[in-house]
Amino acid sequence: MPLIAHTNLPTFQRLLEEGEEILTPDRAINQDIREMHIGLLNMMPDAALEATERQFFRLIGACNQIVQFHVHPFTIEGLTRSPEAQAHIDTYYESFEKIKQDGLDALIISGANVIHNSLPEEDFWQPLMGVFSWAYENVTSVLCSCLATHAVIQYRYGIERTRLPNKRWGVFYHKVIDRTHPLVAEINTRFDVPHSRFNEIFQADMERHGLKVLAASKEAGVHLAVSPDGFRIVFFQGHPEYDDISLLKEYKREVTRFYRGEIDQYPPFPDNYFNTAVQAIFTDYEQQIRTAKFTNALMPKFPEDQVLEHIDNTWRDTAKAVINNWLGKVYKVTNQDRRLPFMEGVDPNNPLNL
Repeated sequence: MPLIAHTNLPTFQRLLEEGEEILTPDRAINQDIREMHIGLLNMMPDAALEATERQFFRLIGACNQIVQFHVHPFTIEGLTRSPEAQAHIDTYYESFEKIKQDGLDALIISGANVIHNSLPEEDFWQPLMGVFSWAYENVTSVLCSCLATHAVIQYRYGIERTRLPNKRWGVFYHKVIDRTHPLVAEINTRFDVPHSRFNEIFQADMERHGLKVLAASKEAGVHLAVSPDGFRIVFFQGHPEYDDISLLKEYKREVTRFYRGEIDQYPPFPDNYFNTAVQAIFTDYEQQIRTAKFTNALMPKFPEDQVLEHIDNTWRDTAKAVINNWLGKVYKVTNQDRRLPFMEGVDPNNPLNL
């Protein structure tokens, strides 16, 4: 919870200038501890549907231990679902109509798989933009993850993503660019984030359209950025919500696709993710796969049990801190009525008074 500047101690002003949340006594006395309602628009494919739920729920649950968080998962039309996944959605997810009726304090939009070269050609494009347009007018802040970042930036700012020569895949270190922004207060100035994507929106294009880049990597590009107002839209280009084994599962999936003949090239290792011991295990496993494929033998068992002890999560603490900062700022400016985005006196064009 924020500090209260109950005296004129200069330290309070210094911390405020560094991006810390400092409340005046008048502002503090008018704050009520209350519940918050967070929407999760889950567009991930069936295999990752429930894992994505757990990942974002886990990050939200690790935030401020005083506020009570209600997370409302929902999805949209235009996404092909298996009967099992649809049954899960029908049983546990809310409808967008109910979401609109009840309101939200904040919204997270997950990534999604695409099948077309142009995002507006996707069947989910219009439903997604309908959700975003409603949220921008009625929700305090919208956090976009990976594909959602690309889609919303194209829709709102006209910036189309660029296809990369090779998949951006692995764990990359990032540097905080603007240390005074409240979203990056009290986080490491250098931190890791997993990436897994074929496309990118570049820092220069973001900044040309007024977006504020908060953290970026020389290897992986921008990870964290915000809309020109500083808060109403938060963009993740990486996947800080990933579990420690998420990239391992992706690697297994790609190896399986090679064995089945769905891709021609054996997948490379995710960058900066496997240590030398794991690389040795998987180099040997590649030879087993190639032999099995050549001889029409059964696919050898994936050696997951041999590598788990070597897989490290080097991004979770920073991810928690950023999400905690985000929801803390939402709490600071959101209306008591979750159908309204801001409390009285908050400027929608500069909600954090930056």
